Amino acid sequence: MLKIGIVLGSVREGRNGEAVANWIHDFAGNRNDEAEYEIVDLKDYSLPLLGAAVPENQQEEANAAIKAWSEKMASFDGYIFVVPEYNHAVGGAFKNALDYLKAEVNNKAAGFVGYGSLGGTRAHENLRLILGELQVADVRTAVTLSLMTDFENMSVFKPAGYHENNANEMLDQLLAWSGALKTIR
Repeated sequence: MLKIGIVLGSVREGRNGEAVANWIHDFAGNRNDEAEYEIVDLKDYSLPLLGAAVPENQQEEANAAIKAWSEKMASFDGYIFVVPEYNHAVGGAFKNALDYLKAEVNNKAAGFVGYGSLGGTRAHENLRLILGELQVADVRTAVTLSLMTDFENMSVFKPAGYHENNANEMLDQLLAWSGALKTIR
């Protein structure tokens, strides 16, 4: 059985990502795949800014957060990254979190569920560059949710039904690639 982490990559107050992550988690779980899906909320990990000085009285807590993040990400065979688009890219907190990883995610696969004015597509493109360096194979099909049409008042998540086609394709590709890559790890 494959273990797939659904990583909620926003820590912003009032974020829309929690509803999106829950939606893809429920959607994936209802497919009855030979996979186990788990939501990983970046907000649960108080990661310090990579390379910044951490005060001595906070080092133990920072090291514990880094270790917990690393171990959690290492426990999966593949990932679904739920990402908003900020300034044509992924958010800074998520980029920082990815910078703590390397071997934990090597030779694994990732799919994307994005949201924003253009469905998070530019964040996906940015993420593809980052993941290439981390040796994570990203699948072609992504779910792209528009703040204008899939959220009432840009805050209440109401996805259009046609997103299910892309979600199914993305999941099919992700599970195939995750299974294949598991054989070389």
